[in-house]
Amino acid sequence: MALGTDAPRTRRSGLLKFLVGLLVTVLVLAGAGWGFGWWTVQRSFPQTSGTVDVPGLEAEVTVERDDAGLPTIVATNDHDLFLAQGYVHAQDRFWEMDFRRHVTAGRLAELFGASQVPTDAFIRTLNWRGIAEQEYELLDEATRAIYDAYADGVNAYLAERGGADLSLEYAVLGLQNPGYSPEPWTAVDSIAWLKAMAWDLRSNLEDEIDRALLATELPPEEVARLHPGYPFGSMPTILGGPGAAAAPASSGAASQIDDDGAADASAGSADAAASLRELRGALDGLPELFGPAGGDLGSNSWVVSGAHTESGLPLLANDPHLGPAMPSIWYQMGLRCAERTEQCAYDVAGYTFSGLPGVVIGHNDRVSWGFTNLGPDVADLFLERVEGEDYELDGVRRPLQLREETIAVAGGDPVTVTVRATGRGPLVTGIGESFERIAAAADETDPGEGSIELSLAWTALTAGTTPQAIFALNRAQNWDDFRTAASLFDVPSQNLVYADVEGNIGYQAPGDIPIRSVGDGTVPLPGWTSANRWTGAIPFAELPSLYNPERGVIITANNAVTADGPFLTADWDLGYRADGIERRLAEALDGGAKLSAEDLAAIQLDTRDANAEAFLPLIAELELSGEAKAGADYLAGWDAHADADSGQAAYFAVFWRTLLDGMFGDLPEGTRPVGGDRWFSVVGTLLSDPESPWWSDEQRGVTGRDGMIADALATAWTETRSLLGSNPDRWSWGELHTLTLTNQSFGESGIAPIEWLFNRGPYRLGGGSAIVNAIGWDASLGYGVDWVPSMRMVVDLADFDRSTWVNLTGASGHAFHRHYDDQAPLWQRGEQRPWAYTPEAVAAASVDELTLRPAG
Repeated sequence: MALGTDAPRTRRSGLLKFLVGLLVTVLVLAGAGWGFGWWTVQRSFPQTSGTVDVPGLEAEVTVERDDAGLPTIVATNDHDLFLAQGYVHAQDRFWEMDFRRHVTAGRLAELFGASQVPTDAFIRTLNWRGIAEQEYELLDEATRAIYDAYADGVNAYLAERGGADLSLEYAVLGLQNPGYSPEPWTAVDSIAWLKAMAWDLRSNLEDEIDRALLATELPPEEVARLHPGYPFGSMPTILGGPGAAAAPASSGAASQIDDDGAADASAGSADAAASLRELRGALDGLPELFGPAGGDLGSNSWVVSGAHTESGLPLLANDPHLGPAMPSIWYQMGLRCAERTEQCAYDVAGYTFSGLPGVVIGHNDRVSWGFTNLGPDVADLFLERVEGEDYELDGVRRPLQLREETIAVAGGDPVTVTVRATGRGPLVTGIGESFERIAAAADETDPGEGSIELSLAWTALTAGTTPQAIFALNRAQNWDDFRTAASLFDVPSQNLVYADVEGNIGYQAPGDIPIRSVGDGTVPLPGWTSANRWTGAIPFAELPSLYNPERGVIITANNAVTADGPFLTADWDLGYRADGIERRLAEALDGGAKLSAEDLAAIQLDTRDANAEAFLPLIAELELSGEAKAGADYLAGWDAHADADSGQAAYFAVFWRTLLDGMFGDLPEGTRPVGGDRWFSVVGTLLSDPESPWWSDEQRGVTGRDGMIADALATAWTETRSLLGSNPDRWSWGELHTLTLTNQSFGESGIAPIEWLFNRGPYRLGGGSAIVNAIGWDASLGYGVDWVPSMRMVVDLADFDRSTWVNLTGASGHAFHRHYDDQAPLWQRGEQRPWAYTPEAVAAASVDELTLRPAG
């Protein structure tokens, strides 16, 4: 799930004043001398060898770590296995865990003060923790025991340490908030993390708002042009492979809705547009623990059958695209029972989330799986007529559901928030000026009785079964077990790819995906009529699934699943990454090659830019002069790959950003291009319409496609010289396209000494948006990295010890620990580490062994 950065924008600005005060901490440490400072830094480093007595254990547990600090935990029963996982997660990442649980519970103000109250109020309104509490009560006994054991392990570690002994961040926090001490961990803290995951991977709310804003100034056909549908005839689908014949029916994203059930929510005044922009800003300002909403928040995964591999058994690759964070959102780990019995059922390894028991992505001794975001539309905004403590439905006044939330504030008085909800979901008005203005603007359109407010319907606001799904997935031994586990994975909906040691491959789309009586979820609808309602969820048996396809390849990259079947969303990734993977595999397989794990890892690094490929032939044919000709000549012969050392890639990125601004800079605020797949498609389609009005920029006096491209080439040539120097031979994309790994809480203070403590980088990178090596950037902001492959892995089902993996940062969350950022240079170079799995391989790779022993 940044996360150009993990921190929400509102929190970043609100923390600035707080962090200025924390600068004193750095100065105190420096003034006390490096020796004292280093002692303060390293006192939180965990013990990784020897013996530790741990309350709650029933038998001894061993924790073997390799030279990257990656642990494999071996226990004799499930209880001890997950208790030890909680203990080890807390050793390496407790600040991260504590910070996350404050986000998911709406308790940031408790840490950082009054500036965080609006964020906390919104999270309380969505009630992430309340839903997690309900899900905990729904757990079966065995699953509840796992969550409880994990919490016991975390608390056993907390009983040993406090303050700066837990993490350097507590030393920094303590100067401004000296009374804070972390409370015991609970199972609900773990489950609530799944709500953050669901929120950041939710669906298309931003697209709904974007369409509504565009509709205030553009006719429906132009709104549709700027939100193109999936190109089923030319781009691959997951079930159909390259190019499906037809598109599924849609109710029409840009259509107006009549008074009987759907007055167009976007129609209205300039005030309505301003309110919608504020709503979008408010959504952007919420905590983004996985990444900012947008087309680059996705992933690649694919699996090839043994018919195409050197070993004769499948290979599976996965690289989830999330926002960069310091430390990485992932934590690599193995969980093994010394002997598989009814009391100990696990032999699994892969990527975990600190704070959550189990393995999220990885493999056990029989099957492997990968995730990408399916991205179905599971959240809708509704306009509600509210009067006092009532709302209207079908002409009848009904009482709002009310509850009060008290927000503790560091250094201030508690704040009480009243949360209101209709039968559809919570009202998101009344918790800030932005939402009140939205309501007022909507009231102008259809005043009726009372005022107009917005409610949010979202599948994650109903207690579900995802907390159980992880463990069913970890235990799966075959395709039927895998699908049973997938049926529990209701929110967020993911594309699940599968491979097993018997040679089978498969795909399953799970999730709680609503069926709508009206519309397709692309615009807000009135909530005062039950004609606009969710009528249920798509049954699991009807969700897309694929097992052992004849072609022996399954590719998921957030592209459309199929041209047939139930309606899932109108807002797919448009398939550029899926097509890039498809092309690379086809090049190899059509030539009769057999693939290895190294081949799949190489495909993950593909930097082919389909957008550049579309432009280069056209640019080469233009009659140009001056700086435009210099730019065109510079691009001549470029292979359209966005490599870090490519000067042409840097220049093309500046050209592309300049072109987007020239063509679409007059769009309403909040709708301007960020680049990526959507804008590749919009502009790519316009290339065949050279006289379109979109090829004009009144400020520059430019009209027509060729004139606009020539102007952008010339402007970009000057701009690139300004950015990278006058000698094009020394330009490189990596010089512009950099990543700074940023600490979630203290990394964007604007105060160099504090940032130096916790941040790492910058790292010069290739890749780009809608490219297989999806190191994305936002063209509305600049060239810096906003999204990344947050990890990369390739699993070899013929020999798990031949599998490879790499994390974005390192195992440790402790600044200055040797494993804080030790994998980052490998990740930057596109390298992967050997992934030891079998007991023999783990023992051979082990450099530290810690024995956890029952206390007493």
